[in-house]
Formats: sequence, structure tokens, C-alpha cells
Amino acid sequence: MAESASDPLEIDADPEALRRHRTLFRAVKRRRNPPLRRTDITVTDAKAVQRAVKAASLGNAMEWFDFGIYSYLAVTIGHVFFPSGNGTVQLLSSFATFAVSFLVRPIGGMVFGPMGDKIGRKRVLALTMIMMAVGTFAIGLIPSYAVIGFWAPVLLILFRLVQGFSTGGEYGGASTFIAEYAPDRRRGFFGSFLELGTLAGYVGAAGLVTVLTTLLGDGGMESWGWRVPFLVAGPIGLIGLYLRLKLDETPAFQRLEDGSVHRASEAASTVETSAKGDLAKIFREYWPTLVLCVCLVAAYNITDYMLLSYMPTYLSDEMGYSETHGLLILIGTMVVLMLLINVVGNLSDRVGRKPLLMAGMLGFLFLSIPAFLLVKQGSLIAVSAGMLMLGLSLVCMLGTMSAALPALFPTQVRYGSLSIGYNLSTSLFGGTTPLVITALISATGSELMPAYYAMAAALVGVVAVARMKETARRPLAGSPPAVSTPEEAARLVESQAQAPRF
Repeated sequence: MAESASDPLEIDADPEALRRHRTLFRAVKRRRNPPLRRTDITVTDAKAVQRAVKAASLGNAMEWFDFGIYSYLAVTIGHVFFPSGNGTVQLLSSFATFAVSFLVRPIGGMVFGPMGDKIGRKRVLALTMIMMAVGTFAIGLIPSYAVIGFWAPVLLILFRLVQGFSTGGEYGGASTFIAEYAPDRRRGFFGSFLELGTLAGYVGAAGLVTVLTTLLGDGGMESWGWRVPFLVAGPIGLIGLYLRLKLDETPAFQRLEDGSVHRASEAASTVETSAKGDLAKIFREYWPTLVLCVCLVAAYNITDYMLLSYMPTYLSDEMGYSETHGLLILIGTMVVLMLLINVVGNLSDRVGRKPLLMAGMLGFLFLSIPAFLLVKQGSLIAVSAGMLMLGLSLVCMLGTMSAALPALFPTQVRYGSLSIGYNLSTSLFGGTTPLVITALISATGSELMPAYYAMAAALVGVVAVARMKETARRPLAGSPPAVSTPEEAARLVESQAQAPRF
């Protein structure tokens, strides 16, 4: 008896069944991946992108200005706020207070991140700017230990906690803001301005501390000069708040609010807009990406804080340099990095994020010991060369990370997920770096402990970079393609229409 034509084995022999099969498959394929239309594509406004980059970068500059001030004044703050005694104990107490603000950063990330996914990036970034400026300004008004005793370090810790809590929503929001405004093919270049703000904040802090120390001397700095950099944060915060309040919400978030993002990409169909701001969902469904984010940020932050925050203290305490001398060398290194960082960001758009991130990680893995051996020689040329070796490795990450990290998560949970992952890692590894290195040197007596610590972080980073996906020149997950011009949008639609459907 002949088998039925509906038998799967006989489809190839039945032209009509084969035609029905292909028609059905095409219909399913179209529903799953609808043709890209011009209205699905975001054409970015160049002026709006520039305003977004300026506002986000200024906030980041202020964040690192605040933390840079504390790092560069660590010795002075130890004398002002902690009882006199062993110099190492005072320094450890000062760095412990530096680290305590990082303990609340994950809490801030868990509060502000999901809030940014619910009510928008703009309003949350304005709120974090206000809190950060208030916390920093208030530190400059605290009486010394000699005046109010025990309450001086208590108030210092309190306002450091305010700083840390507000900062929990800052980097994730600022990097998300720029990433969602930038066109896909230039996200690395525009994202690099966020870390240009980091370097500018550090340079501003180091420069101001250097000038004040030169003019006032150690006595004047301990008496009142240390307050000036903290008080400067007030006016800067008002400027940043003004710029952020003038911005519109990001195009990606606006589309998400309209619900039109579901048609834009296959990734969006797997994520429900009702998941916005759902903290439990972030941990439940995105934990593998969170772990990857934590590892990337750990490697990046340990090396960053080691070079840009801890090195002046290392040069003064371990190498016997004057504080001013060490800061001037660091300022020179950071100026070089500022000249290179946008070049690196642009390069990441061309060759990809992974090659540059891997180059930075491998640089710290193999060059940390040679760099610190040069620094230990003590001469100006040797110290500068060692710092520059580390700086060139760091700039590969600085110019790339702010575009790579937001691309790890879809639009619906990007702000929340990135804030949580970034701040968990920064709390555990970044802010504790000066404290851990100081304690390790004190315990072992080895001046190469900073190099070993950086190498261990870089090894974790190498594995993390190898596991991440390349995201350069591609739309953000859960968002439509973003281009610079209408002509580019038309070409994209045409190329997609001409692509084979199978």
C-alpha cells in the first residue's frame, strides 16, 4: 500500500507538499525576524549626542575629581581626622574610610539602576549629581579631630557613604546614556569621552592639590588647605546638574516606552517590557552576564585605582618622593592618556572591543613587574617610563570599556544590570585597592606587591575578555539600529532587504 503524501519521508517527492512547507517556513521566519523598515532605525541628532556626551562626561569627571582628591590627600586626611600615632596606621585608617564609601555603592546601584530603567536615565542622573555634590561639599566643612574629636571621623564616614551611595547610580547611568545616544558605528568613540572625563577629574584633582601644597606647604594644607578641593565640588555639581536637566531622554528608552522596540530586533522579542526595573529578574535571568561584567570591571578597576589613585602614595611612602613630585609625574602620565583615549575609542569601532581590551589586560599581565622595577630605580626618567608602560596598558581599557559594558545587557534592564554588576565589582575590588596594597606591603615588606596584585587582576580579565561577545558596530541588544544620517539608514534598509532570507 502506498504511503500517504503527508508522510515526512515523502515530502521531497510531492511538489505541492514541498511548496506548502516552504511557504509555512517563510511565514514563521518573517514573524520571527520581520523586515527592517526605515521607521525602525534611529537617526541620531549630532547636537543631541554632543550634549549627552558633555553632560555624562562632566558627571563622571566630578565623580573622579572627588575620589581623586581623597586619594591624593590621603596622608593629610589621616593627620586631620585620625588620632596622632603610627603613620602607617593613620594611612590605613584614611584608606579604610576611602574604601567604606564603596561598601554602599552596590546598594546605590540596586536602587538607582532599576529606577533608571523605570522612570528614565535623565532624572536619575540628575539626582545622583545632586547627592554627589552635596556629599563632597559637606566633607570640606567637617571640623578636624582636634576640634570635635570622635565625631570628626564619624562625619567623614557619613558623607563618604553619601558619596558612595550616589555614585552607585552614576557610572552605569552615564555609560548607558552615551551608549544609547551614540550611533552604532561610533559608540566606542563617543563612549571614550566618559573616561576622558575620568582622567580630567583626576588631573583636575591632582593639579589642584599640587598647587595648594606648593603654595601652602604641609602645615597650611593640614590647617585649612585640604578643604578647598572639596568645596570646589559644589559649583561644579551645579553646572553638571544644569547640563543634565537640559537633556532629553535617550532615543532607546523613548522607543522602549513606546513599545516599538519589539519590532526592531530579534533580541527584543525575548525580553518583556514589563521586566523593566525588576531587580529579581536581573539576578535570575542575567546572572551569567552579571558575573562576566563583575570580572571585567574587577580587572579594569584594580589596575585603574592602582595607577591613578594609589601611585602617588606609593611614590611618597615607599620611594621617598615628595607628594608634589609624585603628583607631577602622575599628571604627566594622565595628560598623555588624555591625548590617546579618543584615538583608542575610535580604534575600537574599527577593529573591535575585544582586541583592545585583551591588549590592555595582557599589558598589565606581562609589563607590571618590569614597570615597577623601573619605578624602584627612582630616577625621573625611570619612574616616568614605568608609569607610562602601565598607562598605555590602562588606556586600552579606558578607551573601550565604557562602550563594551553597556552592550552586555538589553535596553529593558541595561541601567539596572550594569549599575549592579559594576558597583558590586567596584565595591569588592576597586575601592579596596589602595587599602589592600598598603596592607600587603606592610605584611610582606615587598614593594612589588602592587605589580603582583595587578597581574592577578589582569589574568581574570584575560579570561573574561575571551568569554565576551564582540559588540562593535552592532545595535545594542533590545534596541533598534542607530545611525548618523538618513542616507545611512536608507542603505541599511536596502542591504537588509537584499540579504538572503534563509
